[in-house]
Amino acid sequence: MFNNKTIFVTGGTGSWGHELVKQMLEKYEPKEIRIYSRGEHKQVEMKREFGNHPALKFIIGDVRDKNILGLAMKGSDFVFHLAALKHVPVCEENCWEAVLTNIYGTQNVIECAIENNVKKVVDISTDKAVDPFNHYGCTKACGEKMIINANRNYISDTKFVCIRGGNVMGTNGSVLPLFKRQIKENNFVTITDLDMTRYLMSTREAIGLVFEAVINSEGGEIFVMRMPATKVSNIVSVMTNLFGDKDTKHEVIGIRPGEKMHEVLVSKNEAPRTKIFNDKYYVILPQYDDLSLAEKYGKLDQIEFDEFNSNNAKKLSDEEFTSVLKKETWLWND
Repeated sequence: MFNNKTIFVTGGTGSWGHELVKQMLEKYEPKEIRIYSRGEHKQVEMKREFGNHPALKFIIGDVRDKNILGLAMKGSDFVFHLAALKHVPVCEENCWEAVLTNIYGTQNVIECAIENNVKKVVDISTDKAVDPFNHYGCTKACGEKMIINANRNYISDTKFVCIRGGNVMGTNGSVLPLFKRQIKENNFVTITDLDMTRYLMSTREAIGLVFEAVINSEGGEIFVMRMPATKVSNIVSVMTNLFGDKDTKHEVIGIRPGEKMHEVLVSKNEAPRTKIFNDKYYVILPQYDDLSLAEKYGKLDQIEFDEFNSNNAKKLSDEEFTSVLKKETWLWND
């Protein structure tokens, strides 16, 4: 599907972008991968990291700037939209900036993709978009609606699809590097709430699922990763066993503004339109009628939960979680 094609990645210098580019080069032979992002320093680092690979083209630009975005996207076959302001506290404190990037920027991606006859646009979304409780989630929920409805709001051959996932280990803002640093430097960990639960998956596994969803999508679906979850208390226990000792202190600081006790990947309102695609994905069908999607997914079983959240998801045991962490090379690089 991606061989000899031009791939365009917004926000491509982030953790998801790094892994997407890495796996794209491992699994396929793309004609060109364009990494579009704002950070000059990160682009230089990534270019060196990939050994000045001839298939990679780095472009400085912002999804807020439609003119540059459209020029940079020209000739692209597939667009992976990763660019976003993602940190919950940052978006709470800079609400309009989050709107400009996560909403205006997404609309610019939609319009530029249509104008450039892109085959498919893939929006990477988040559990924070479901029943949003914080500003970041609100902007990503808007982005999802815009991406899915673009399939019927505009006359074009471009297909739009969303992929929704929870926390990915090692990404910017992940709690794991924070816990490791706190234990190594001060031998203590700050905890929001021990009963809080979160989805967790390795970056490599998450990006592998992204490709699967892109290949199988028709346009108009939201593919939901069937991620495992764990309690914050288990995360603290495992990280303390790996990097701390019997003297490691734990300090409960309470839930921060905008945080939930349990994250949700499929809401109660979405459950009636959600099918079991396979053992890796649920697929949420759009609210509007679509005959091709009805034919493709109509015979699949409906989701077994009223709501799929991090509290009723499969939980990783301490042993399973430890095994996963030992495979995460970034965690062991000091």
